[in-house]
Amino acid sequence: MARGRKTDSDMTQGSIGRHLVEFAIPMAIGLLFQQLYNTVDTLVVGNFVSKEAQAAVGSTGSIINTVVGFCAGLATGASVIISQRYGAHDEKGLRKAVHTTIAVTFLLSVLATAGGLLIIDPMLRFMQTPADVWEEAGLYLTIYFWGVSGILFYNMGSGILRAVGDSRRPLLFLILSALLNTVLDLFFVLVLGMKVDGVALATVLSQIISAAAILVSLTREKAAYGIRWREMTIDRESLSGILRIGLPSSIQSAITAFSNVFVQSYINAFGSACMAGYSVYSKLDAFVLIPVQALAMSSTTMVGQNWGAKKIRRAKQSVSTAIGLSLISTAVLGVAAFFAARELIGLFSPDPEVVSYGVRFIQIVTPFYLTICFNQIYAGALRGIGDATAPTVIMLCSFVVFRQIYLFVTKQLNIGFVAVALAYPMGWILCSALLIIRYRSSRLFRESGPGV
Repeated sequence: MARGRKTDSDMTQGSIGRHLVEFAIPMAIGLLFQQLYNTVDTLVVGNFVSKEAQAAVGSTGSIINTVVGFCAGLATGASVIISQRYGAHDEKGLRKAVHTTIAVTFLLSVLATAGGLLIIDPMLRFMQTPADVWEEAGLYLTIYFWGVSGILFYNMGSGILRAVGDSRRPLLFLILSALLNTVLDLFFVLVLGMKVDGVALATVLSQIISAAAILVSLTREKAAYGIRWREMTIDRESLSGILRIGLPSSIQSAITAFSNVFVQSYINAFGSACMAGYSVYSKLDAFVLIPVQALAMSSTTMVGQNWGAKKIRRAKQSVSTAIGLSLISTAVLGVAAFFAARELIGLFSPDPEVVSYGVRFIQIVTPFYLTICFNQIYAGALRGIGDATAPTVIMLCSFVVFRQIYLFVTKQLNIGFVAVALAYPMGWILCSALLIIRYRSSRLFRESGPGV
């Protein structure tokens, strides 16, 4: 297969650890800058607007992720199909999968924009959003969903490049747009005097620019995975594969995000200070978990390529290596966050009540971070071999069904704040236990094949 410029990576040969790390590092940096989008929003409104505005921006994440998460699941399905065809050197099938992915993204953009705008008021009402937060939360969501196509095209385009082992170009475009987002946030708020509308507009414009950059890059790509707009069509076989793998992930992501709306409603009951504190905690939480997320995506690509090349033993060894690397990196960052909690939260807000709530969230949750390594890596490995249903069902049961039962019971027992904060760790523990069992009974674990 013609490789074009050597920005892709054949993970079916060479050092497993080196491939995982080399692929994961740019992705981790990319995730770092991706987190800067909403983190900068939270930081700017917390320091220069108000705690109510900070609560408004932070509390909208679960609503946004309900819509975007569904689309991102399909990007996962597309990435797996593309990585398998790339590993099998199926150039014709690879081209069809790429163009089907882009065509589907156009349709998703229209649906996500319309659907997002329609659910704003019902979702804010469902979350029992306080009156002093409602208007600004609604404004932020309205602006965000009008520009949601930017994040969808970026995710799909990045998924194509990462499936062939190229995590560098998505990183470069993301760094550019994240820096632009920071500059625009400060310009709109400090210079033009805008508030929540300013940070929302900055986010949307930055996302659109990153999407445009990655589409231009794929259009100029000479290899088989480059976009040829005249060939744009939906291939039935490719679409079937994307839906078979991606739809379960989409449903899981959307339902999990929607379940977080329930969690947010419990948090909202403690008032805007708790909402703002939780918002800041969630941003720091996302930064700590960047390495395990990057390694999970890296191992998915590596498992997908080696499964396609029928190198079963090498695929299994990549999973074990990814687990070890994720445990080490997560432990180091978790300990740092625990002991520096007050200083970190203080960067986002001068309000003592907000800081107090944020510190409590961090110190209750961080001891459980290591459990996340198992559910993320094993779920990614299973998707890499095309088994998307099992991780989806397990995550739905753990993160949605179990978590909601847990919250309902603790509310009836009137246990209070600590019980709400522990809702996430309890789900992580259950999910990891079930995915370990599933992985050890999967085809990947049981089958043998050529060496590394």
